[in-house]
Amino acid sequence: MEALLDGFAVTLTLGNLLYCFAGVLLGTVVGILPGLGPLTTIAILLPITFKMEVTSAIIMLSGIYYGVAYGGTVTSVLMRIPGEASSVVTCLDGYEMARRGRAGAALGVAGLGSFVAGTVGVIGISFLSPPLARLVLAFGPAEYAMLMLAGLTMVTYMSSGSLARALLMAAFGLLLGTVGSDPMNMTPRLTFGILALGDGVNLVPLAIGLFGLSEVLFMARQKAEDLKILPPPSRLLGFLPSRDEARRSLGPVARGTGLGFLVGLLPGGGATLASFLSYGIERKLSRHPEEFGKGAVEGVAGPESANNAGTAGAFVPLLCMGIPANAITALLLGAFIIHGVTPGPTILERQPQVFWGVVASMYVGNAMLLILNLPLIGLFVRILEIPRAYLAPMILVVCLIGVYSSSNNPADVLLAVVFGFVGYGLRRHGFDLGIVILAYVLGPIFERSVRQALAISDGDPSIFFHSYLSTAFALVALALLVAGLWPRKRAATT
Repeated sequence: MEALLDGFAVTLTLGNLLYCFAGVLLGTVVGILPGLGPLTTIAILLPITFKMEVTSAIIMLSGIYYGVAYGGTVTSVLMRIPGEASSVVTCLDGYEMARRGRAGAALGVAGLGSFVAGTVGVIGISFLSPPLARLVLAFGPAEYAMLMLAGLTMVTYMSSGSLARALLMAAFGLLLGTVGSDPMNMTPRLTFGILALGDGVNLVPLAIGLFGLSEVLFMARQKAEDLKILPPPSRLLGFLPSRDEARRSLGPVARGTGLGFLVGLLPGGGATLASFLSYGIERKLSRHPEEFGKGAVEGVAGPESANNAGTAGAFVPLLCMGIPANAITALLLGAFIIHGVTPGPTILERQPQVFWGVVASMYVGNAMLLILNLPLIGLFVRILEIPRAYLAPMILVVCLIGVYSSSNNPADVLLAVVFGFVGYGLRRHGFDLGIVILAYVLGPIFERSVRQALAISDGDPSIFFHSYLSTAFALVALALLVAGLWPRKRAATT
């Protein structure tokens, strides 16, 4: 506790407070802009931090990382455009709440849930880092493979339609994940000689095409009288969730926080996986699963809490072991190294002011984000007052600019347009697009882990059951599959 108080003494200096505020504000703006993302932003700003003091630099860059999770909610709720990959699942119910005149409530629940999850996540970093870091060290390729298999079986939980449709969308997502270079020998596959596909299908054009551009096509087919939206409340209280919405959000926020933090600890897991897993769990636990996809507040509260807690969890392996959990924390690791600091167990002994200063800044940053976001909910919701005849072209332009800015590759813009038409056709026939994204995210990690494990064991599949962890994940995958199949089997026999 004394070390944490010393960290607050470092953070609460005027200079570090300004850097923290600049980071979370920029992160929120970046999250609102579809396609830009924290990875690109941190990469752009990294050279600027060379002459900054290391603690100030990491405080600002970290603020961008967890601030994006707040901002990405706005466009997901108001425009059905995922501002950031971890906000994809928020589109499903957040946008439907907005269409029913509950945009303020959706943003309020997301903001409060994000604050709670982010704060609890930072508490977890403060007090649980050493034992959790030792647990992460126990994971090898076999454990990751079984963990990803358990995630893939969540397809049965996320499916609101038939099992055949769910598996078809999962297969489509897995297929998209295999495009590009082979993860073991780097030979191209399924590229058909197209150079733009050499690095695979990027998540940004895929997500924005399936969700954002397909929504523009749906808006274009709607009648003028169907495009009118109820005006938002004129008072701040109108943007707060109702008593029933708040009550229904408590459980999802608590579960999403715990799940997100644990998933965030695992390399390859992160906020995106945490949000999808949270959505699947909430749908399965809900007394009214038929409401999911139609404006269920649980579908916003759980995933939004999970992605913020997942962001916090990703700092544990970075700070305690010097192992980045994802590409963004890899950039943060690079920032540490540039400034002559090596994250890991020794940082607590040699440079504790850096470790605890960054941790304390997350407490302060989450409070800043809550103060920044809640008063601005009214401003964000006013976007809905724009007539849809004007809003649709604006969404189209924002989507295309967002896709292009993420990679500066015109081919990604073309891919987004193609996926926009694909998403429109799939939605018209009742397919669940969320499953495509889930399988796309998990598939490459699963494939790489399976092949690495088999290479270690010289092709012996029993390696997946050599440890208690991998065996436990395999049993969880089996249990999820059986639990997902059982209601359908029973319904078929009655």
